[in-house]
Amino acid sequence: MGIVQNLPDNIVTQGIDTVLNAARANSLWMVTFGLACCAMEQMQVGASTFDFDRMGITPRATPRQADFMIVAGRLTKKMAPVLRKVYDQMPDPKYVISMGSCASCGGIFETYSIVQGVDNVVPVDIYVPGCPPRPEAVIDAIVALQKKIMEQRVLRGLPEKQVQGLMFIGDR
Repeated sequence: MGIVQNLPDNIVTQGIDTVLNAARANSLWMVTFGLACCAMEQMQVGASTFDFDRMGITPRATPRQADFMIVAGRLTKKMAPVLRKVYDQMPDPKYVISMGSCASCGGIFETYSIVQGVDNVVPVDIYVPGCPPRPEAVIDAIVALQKKIMEQRVLRGLPEKQVQGLMFIGDR
């Protein structure tokens, strides 16, 4: 948002934070970064059965207007600079969901050409395990991202003690 001030906690700033966060959480624009077989499962989440449009998720072809990125599949070292460039083009605040075992930790591909986890290239907010993960798990990740956005402090800034933790789907 860009407004980071240390305003005291009061009913007005908390109410404004709630309204802004609700608007941000329920109108997310997603840039896709489908790399391998997990991209097929990601496409299934956008199809009619699961339809993430009903959750306010709009796929975008450009990173300059996207709020979050789903990295689906194994990331090669040759593709890592492209992923970083797309991430850098996204406006703040930006979020990343790592989808699948290959994106999260390299999966079964422990070779010289595969990055052993997307978090070596970009910071990841939510990990979705599985090979490939079910569409329900991706929906759970999106809901977890929406909850994370709803807890943020826009006008009052972040408290000094708050630590941005990682979330794993299934660790509730």
